[in-house]
Amino acid sequence: MALVNGILVIKKLIFFVALCLISLLSSSQGKEVYDEFRYPFIKKASSFASVSSSSSSVHINDYDYIIVGGGTAGCPLAATLSQNFTVLVLERGGVPFANSNVSFLQNFHIALEDISPKSPSQPFVSSDGVISSRARVLGGGSVINAGFYTRASPRFIKRVGWDAKLVNESYPWIEKQIVHEPQPEPYQIAFRDSLLAAGVAPFNGFTYDHLYGTKVGGTIFDRFGRRHSSAELLSSGNPQKLTVLIYATVQKIVFDTSGKTPKAVGVTFKDENGNQHQAFLADKPRSEVLLSSGAIGSPQMLLLSGIGPKADLEKLNIPVVLNNEFVGKGMVGNPMNAIFVPSSREEKQTLIQIVGITKMGVYIEASSGFSQSKDSIECNHGIMSAEIGQLSTLPPKQRTPEAIQAFIKRKRDLPHEAFKGGFILEKIANPMSKGDLRLHNTNVDDNPNVSFNYFSHPYDLKRCVDGIRIATKVAQSEHFTNYTQVDKQTVEKILNLSVKANVNLIPKNINDTKSLEQFCKDTVITIWHYHGGCHVGTVVSPDNKVLGVDRVRVVDPLELILRPLS
Repeated sequence: MALVNGILVIKKLIFFVALCLISLLSSSQGKEVYDEFRYPFIKKASSFASVSSSSSSVHINDYDYIIVGGGTAGCPLAATLSQNFTVLVLERGGVPFANSNVSFLQNFHIALEDISPKSPSQPFVSSDGVISSRARVLGGGSVINAGFYTRASPRFIKRVGWDAKLVNESYPWIEKQIVHEPQPEPYQIAFRDSLLAAGVAPFNGFTYDHLYGTKVGGTIFDRFGRRHSSAELLSSGNPQKLTVLIYATVQKIVFDTSGKTPKAVGVTFKDENGNQHQAFLADKPRSEVLLSSGAIGSPQMLLLSGIGPKADLEKLNIPVVLNNEFVGKGMVGNPMNAIFVPSSREEKQTLIQIVGITKMGVYIEASSGFSQSKDSIECNHGIMSAEIGQLSTLPPKQRTPEAIQAFIKRKRDLPHEAFKGGFILEKIANPMSKGDLRLHNTNVDDNPNVSFNYFSHPYDLKRCVDGIRIATKVAQSEHFTNYTQVDKQTVEKILNLSVKANVNLIPKNINDTKSLEQFCKDTVITIWHYHGGCHVGTVVSPDNKVLGVDRVRVVDPLELILRPLS
């Protein structure tokens, strides 16, 4: 009897704890809540004590390293450096841990639709007319992306000149902490079989390795659909040497220009209340400012700090620290095109679990279910709408309040069945088309002007056409039609379903469904894997140091000529 009573007490206790956890999650949505025992070093920027002048010989806090941007690269960098050095991380966004919009797979699209000032996703539109997002949260892109994980190709490692042994030793450190093996859902299984039927072979099973053919890759979503971002890697840091400030928006790097070569001495940042602070580097040979603000934020920060084309800086009255015409040049965005696959089923929400890797430099992936959730169809997200392309195709000058309300009404009036199904995604690896990034003002909170010039290089367009041909074969496969219980569609009808979705601000042509080239150009979207802007050899050295100044490095994918699509 005592044993039975003890079990009942335990069950009641478990039930009570579960209720408390549910209550905590629901009440903390959107608030800054995190485990202070696991992350005691995370604080709001306003808690920082600083002096007002860089001329002071004594500073309250000096750091061996100041990392600007606590994103996918910044978090593991901070965790490893803090084992031996004092590290300050300055992140402009908040924490992801208690925000259900980014913590759960089912809310993936809602995070992208959130355009509020404190959203973890900051939307921007490139001059090409393609809608995109920048991460604005601790953990960076790993907090708002589709969560797919794969190792880079050995060919890529060799081409960029990295130490292959060191790279291979580093993978398990990440994989053990935040990567999981997915359990493919029926939609993804039908996609896998359709890829193989379309000739994307062999099937390589579950593997992190980059192999030609079809494979099941890793995911940062666990079996409960909860996301594990790079922010969790901070728990491996040394709390005695690591400080992470959230809502700390760095405005510029501070340089000492009294010597022959400009030398970074610290940074200026503002806190969540708009108050200004300065953080300084220790007076040590190895001390550095490490820019890890993403492919948009890092070149933007160099420009705001006075490193870039002299004429452009002078137009904005930015004091020139170093004239370098190559900052912001060579921006690359990996283009993606999608085709809609209708289904008669209520599809479970899935993100990228299976990928087809072709030798032509085209990757084929699939997602399902995000277009049909009650929340996504009925919630008012203004003109942002992930399930039909994130933004209406109205030109900017026509986006009046009346037009926005009309768009919302059309969205709500769409029948639920119109959104059933999923998408097959085709994306280009290592695009040849290039654009640039320029400031249009000196406000760090504003997006710079960015162009990617999608498909301006004919080889990119050719690969898109080849990829769309594979994607339509996949959609027409009997494996998919048997699963979706929808009759086989013609290529023209498949393309027409996709053209009708408002995926960007590019004007549509009447021959979109007749010409695959035109379809690629007019329905291009992004996979968010931007890079360039601070290329090795023109802006940074092979070891990532900014050329022409001391004590600044760029630690981001933006300095790469190529970028692995992981």
